[in-house]
Amino acid sequence: MQPIPSFLEGRVLLLDKPLDWTSFDIVKKIRILTKVSKVGHAGTLDPLATGLLIVCTGKFTKKINEYMGMEKEYTGSITLGATTPTYDLESAPVNQQDISALTEAMLHEATKQFTGDIMQVPPSHSAIKRNGQPVYIAARKGEDVVLDPRPIRISEFTIEKIELPKVYFKVVCSTGTYIRSLAHDYGKALGVGGYLSGLRRTRIGIFSVNDAYTIEQFAEEIKTIRASEGQTNTQL
Repeated sequence: MQPIPSFLEGRVLLLDKPLDWTSFDIVKKIRILTKVSKVGHAGTLDPLATGLLIVCTGKFTKKINEYMGMEKEYTGSITLGATTPTYDLESAPVNQQDISALTEAMLHEATKQFTGDIMQVPPSHSAIKRNGQPVYIAARKGEDVVLDPRPIRISEFTIEKIELPKVYFKVVCSTGTYIRSLAHDYGKALGVGGYLSGLRRTRIGIFSVNDAYTIEQFAEEIKTIRASEGQTNTQL
C-alpha cells in the first residue's frame, strides 16, 4: 500500500489521545495508517492523560517546535489526603492524611499562590535527562533525584467542582508546566498532600480538542480516502 500523497507532503492533525496510549503509540498508528514515516507530535501526554495531541506529517514536522511552545489548557482532578511517588496514579497512594478540616474557601484560596510567573520543580519520575539518561530510571531504582526549579507561567488555576477527596480543576499554563507537580504542590500547600488522579488536555494555542479526531474516526477517514483513490485509479 502506497503512502497517501497529502500526508506525505505534509498535514497537521488534531488527535484525541485515549487513555493508556502513549503519545508515541499515536505517532506509530498514524504511520501505519498513512504509510508515511515522517510523523511527529508536538508535546507529550502521559499514558494516564487523554486529550489533544497535535501530530504533524511530512514537511509540517518542521512546525512541531512552534506548536510545542503554545499555551496549554487542561482539566482534571486532584485527589487530596495522600501522595504518590510519581505524583499521579502510576504509583500507589501513601502518607494518608485527614482532610476533614478542609473548607471550600481553603480549596479555592490555595490556588492563588500557583498563578502567575512561578518556579516549579519537575517530578523526579519524569523524562528529563540527567547525564544522558531520563531521571525516572534512577527514581524507579529508589535513588534520590534532585531537580532544579524551572520558571513557568500559570495563567489560570481554578477549582471547578469539589467532591472530596477529589477536586476538579482547570489550568491554563505555559509549555514546560508539569500538572503532576502542580497537583503535588497544591496538596502540600493545603497540608494534606495530593496527587493527580485525572488529566485531559483541552487546548493547545488556538487548537481545541473539540475539533480533534478520535483514533477510530481518523482510521475511518483514511479508509474513505483510500477508497476514493482506488475509484479514481480504476477510472483512469
